[in-house]
Amino acid sequence: MTMTAAVGAVVPFHGRNMAVRSIDTTILDVPTRRRHRLSSTEISHQSVVLVTVLLENGVTGHGEASTLGGPRWSEESVEAIKANIDTYLAPVVVGLSASDLELASARMAKAAQRNFSAKAAVDAALIDALGRTLDLPAAALLGGPQRDRFPVIWALASGDAGQETEEAREKISSGTFNRFKVKIGFDTPQADLRRLQALRLALPDVDIIVDVNQGWSETTCLRFFPALSELGVALIEQPLHAGQIGGMVRLAARSPIPLMLDEACFTETETLHAATVGAGHVLSLKLVKSGSVHSLKRAAGIAAAAGLELYGGCLLETSLGAAAHLAAFATLPQLHWGTEQFAPQIVIADTVVDPLVYRDYHVYLPKGPGLGVTPDPDRIKSMSRR
Repeated sequence: MTMTAAVGAVVPFHGRNMAVRSIDTTILDVPTRRRHRLSSTEISHQSVVLVTVLLENGVTGHGEASTLGGPRWSEESVEAIKANIDTYLAPVVVGLSASDLELASARMAKAAQRNFSAKAAVDAALIDALGRTLDLPAAALLGGPQRDRFPVIWALASGDAGQETEEAREKISSGTFNRFKVKIGFDTPQADLRRLQALRLALPDVDIIVDVNQGWSETTCLRFFPALSELGVALIEQPLHAGQIGGMVRLAARSPIPLMLDEACFTETETLHAATVGAGHVLSLKLVKSGSVHSLKRAAGIAAAAGLELYGGCLLETSLGAAAHLAAFATLPQLHWGTEQFAPQIVIADTVVDPLVYRDYHVYLPKGPGLGVTPDPDRIKSMSRR
């Protein structure tokens, strides 16, 4: 006799058992090709946390938690990420089905405040495991891709205009990058301008975005934004401290250049408030701020409804973390500014056997099941922190 489920009833998935058996974490120290400077820190290697989810069906999924130079960009460090996943997040997720993504996010939200990078890595590992079980790409599980490639942006962040010019020209000639974001705010505004002037002279026809990383005051912005406009800067990212929303509102109303919100908008509530009061024109989307791919998509919807354009941000993820971002970005109706998921090209050796493809000034969405990339066991072992 065949039983038919009542209309509206929840029918469990009866395929291979997708319950989470275990969640393991490993800190990786990944060397970079050159130093990377921000207003708050400087790094010569990128530290991430590799999250491995094992299902009862034997399938494994992987995610990556990223931060910059310890708890300087946000409150999270790789040491804290690992401890909080091991102690607080993993216990509330183990036993759930890999398909229980929203339930897992809700449980993690109750288990720990914020810790968005840690939560996003667990979420990505669940999606990877689910996709590998069902033999579906992550983007298909998130609604289906609307694009399979993205215009990509390279970050110039050594602070040496000569080195950065040479680096930019090499990227252009190789066909990998022809748009650039310049990190400023770690030097005086006058020195920042001299560096930008040298870059513009050497690269007259490229799009230049500047990221102040909260390094200027409102007064400094008022003094130097006109000079940035004369240099043809296309976008200014988070010039003021994240908490100075009133100052961002005033600057956004006066600036001849669009302003991008980044550190000011971690939660959906923060995004709604900043968008409503007019604190910027563009929103940088990052899993390390949203805590899950679904929350990132909700933030994108809030921003778009308020008239903000969307930019695909990064926090120096390897191909594993970048692939999770691209899966979410691929499903958005629009990604106006493309993405800066360049970090797999800045590390000396990637963490996966099948790194992202960069060609014709685009980065391509992986096509395999789950996140579409697979960690390299030998490299993982060599990069693992003892």
